[in-house]
Amino acid sequence: MFFHVKELQYKAKPTQPDPVYAKKLQEVLGGQYGEISVMMQYLFQGWNCRGEQKYRDMLLDIGTEEIGHVEMLATMIAQLLDKAPVEEQEQAAQDPVIKSIMGGMNPQHAIVNGLGASPNDSTGYPWTARYTISSGNLLADFRANLNAETQGRLQVVRLYEMTDDPGVRDMLSFLIARDTMHQNQWAAAIEELQEKEGFVVPSTFNKEYEKQEVSHQFLDFSKGTESKEGRWASGPSIDGQGEFSYIEEPKATGQAPILKPAPGYIHGTPKTN
Repeated sequence: MFFHVKELQYKAKPTQPDPVYAKKLQEVLGGQYGEISVMMQYLFQGWNCRGEQKYRDMLLDIGTEEIGHVEMLATMIAQLLDKAPVEEQEQAAQDPVIKSIMGGMNPQHAIVNGLGASPNDSTGYPWTARYTISSGNLLADFRANLNAETQGRLQVVRLYEMTDDPGVRDMLSFLIARDTMHQNQWAAAIEELQEKEGFVVPSTFNKEYEKQEVSHQFLDFSKGTESKEGRWASGPSIDGQGEFSYIEEPKATGQAPILKPAPGYIHGTPKTN
């Protein structure tokens, strides 16, 4: 059960309208790494959680927090569209400077959304559930969550650099800080799970599943050997189950495939003599 509190989690009030920036802000609302994505990802991971209740509770805590972030961004976008200068658009033919500025506005904000936000990214591509991950394996999911928060924070910081509006920057500074916490949170949860389950997902020590001789080999499949200098090329493996080795010129060990002709009803390319 959810309750809605009228007050925002943090204030979202721009100093002045900016329809062009409203379009940019859509990315961290409805883009691949936007707030809608993490909101849905965390909530479904929580609802589907079959592990310890502390993980379910944590997922639903943060998923619900992200609902508030969606509301903050939608509110900010709507206010950036307040008093959208329609008159200036009408005068654009006479003023090339205004024409250039208004050319960056998302027309759907006015035509489709009535000067409001939409569940789309900054180019108008609709948000999709394919952006989300909920596998049922918490270690795999938490790693995806860490990536989502990393990419999301990167985008918010870039947007912070793209505006001088104190009100917008204030809200973004809050989101940046929360993304700092969330990255730390997922890293801590990953560390905790790895201590219990091991490094590799899924957590099985049944080595007969693996071709063990290649489990810790780094294969040099590109020109140059600079990659040999990395931590991944020598020394103990991160999972503690072997030693990294560097294979400078990996050899093909499989067959050269020759496929049988397809049956006639497939109407493939005829076999040549």
